[in-house]
Formats: sequence, C-alpha cells, structure tokens
Amino acid sequence: MPHNSSTIPALGTLLTAMVTPFTKDGAVDYRQAAELATKLVDDGCDGLVVTGTTGETSTLSDEENLGMFRAVKEAVGDRAAIIAGTGTNDTAHSVHLSQQAAALGVDGLLLVTPYYNKPSQAGVRAHFETVASSTDVPVMLYDIPGRSSIPIEPETMIRLAQHPNIVAVKDAKADFMAASRVMAETDLYFYSGDDGLTLPWMSLGAVGLVGVTTHIATRRFRELIDAVNANDQETARKINFELLPVVRATMTRVQGAVAAKQILKWQGVLPNSIVRLPLVEPDEAEIETIREDLAEAGLVFS
Repeated sequence: MPHNSSTIPALGTLLTAMVTPFTKDGAVDYRQAAELATKLVDDGCDGLVVTGTTGETSTLSDEENLGMFRAVKEAVGDRAAIIAGTGTNDTAHSVHLSQQAAALGVDGLLLVTPYYNKPSQAGVRAHFETVASSTDVPVMLYDIPGRSSIPIEPETMIRLAQHPNIVAVKDAKADFMAASRVMAETDLYFYSGDDGLTLPWMSLGAVGLVGVTTHIATRRFRELIDAVNANDQETARKINFELLPVVRATMTRVQGAVAAKQILKWQGVLPNSIVRLPLVEPDEAEIETIREDLAEAGLVFS
C-alpha cells in the first residue's frame, strides 16, 4: 500500500544538497563544511546531502568524499539525517563508496542513475539493486535524465521499490504523471529535485525537497514545507512566489554549485567561491544577472 504522505520520513523533509567548500589552494575545507552544515541545520534543514552533484562529487577523490561525510556527520549528525552521495556510473565503485560511507554511520545513500554508459532499464535496475544490497543503509534514488541521459522508468522504479533498502526518490525529471503512478503503487518517499517545483511536487504527495537554493533561503523553504504540511495553501503559494527569483538566481544563470558558492560568499557564509575545473566561477555578466534576480527578492549584497 502507498505510504501516508503526512508521515515524516527518517531522511527528513528539507534537505540541502551541500556545496563542498575549498581552500584558496583548492583543497577541500572540512572546517568550512562543518560550519556550513551547522548553519543549515540551525536554519531549518533536517537532512543534508553531502557530495551530490552540487557537492562537486565528480571531481572529488574517494578520500575527499569520505572526509566530507565524516566532517558533516561529526558536526550535525545528532540533529539531521546525513545522506552520502555515493552513486557513480561504475557499480563496483559505487558499492565501495557506499560501504565506506556506511562504516562512517551515514543515515542514507543518494544513488544517481548511471550516467554516460546508457544502460538498459534492466541494467539500471541491476545497478541500483547491487549497490542497495551492499549495505543496510536506506537508499534514495536520484532520477535526473538531464545529467544521466536516461530516466528511471516508472516500471523500473516500481520494481526497485520492492527492495527493502530502497526507500526514497529525488526526482529532477518533473514527469508528474509518471511519479503519481509510482506514488500510487509503492511506498517510496518522493522529494522534489527542482527547487522551484517544491509546491506542486508536495501537492501530489512528495514529502519535501532536496535543494540548492536552500543554501540561500533555508528558513523560507522550511516555512514553505511547514505551510504545505499544515494545509495552509495560501501561505505556501505566497512563499513560493517570493522564492522564484532566488531560485532563478541559484539554478538558472550558471551551474548550481557555482551560483550557490558565489551567493554564499556574498552572504559571508563562505570565504570564497572557488570551484574545481571543469567548473569555473561566474563572469561579470553572469554575476550581474544573479544580482538582479536576488535584488528582485529583496536580497542585496555589497
């Protein structure tokens, strides 16, 4: 039977897909990561995704990924669910990272659809089942065909829901019809993977958001989710409209990690906006566009 969407999942309802801070020399800054995690939880996050896409996982070494899991777990693991981004396009590598993350005591694993390889749906299913079976840690599937080049089809997701460790989906596909079918036929918890679609997703039965804009407007997103759960649609719609320019600034002008780090630097949360190649920091024209969006939302930084 489908779950009751009013129940609060163990992985939380407001999760930020954290950026990975770097020092001016380009090394992972674990102290800044711990401080950022603490701020996000203080401001309303009850879950954090560590080294997902926004965490630049594809350019981190295994040691750096594990160092991030450890730093964030030690900082806020008693106050929020820690979800480790351990999915890659290599099943054996994903198993290794997942087992190492499990040994550190993380609360969940985020597994992205294998990208670049373009496996069949049978291959997608075998990949997820193999990784999910390698630990006892709950798994959140990440359906993002814009990056992986292939979707997780509804039939595949329904089959995967039978695995005892696969409990949730982060959906960045926005196929509401397909997702509604999966929600109706499984007990998977759905999370919006599009910051600007949090309200429509929750109206269908999603339990919350895994976001990037939540770095910037954490408390407002907390209020949005709480308003939906309180059946206060008027407040939820008002907050949703207010957040739209912030979502544009963070998610549409440049790559999400790039924009989030730039804005966090302006907010004084991070000391720099350094990213790793092939990502680069925004140019002057991009910065101006981001500033204009933020100003529309009443956020002005010197």
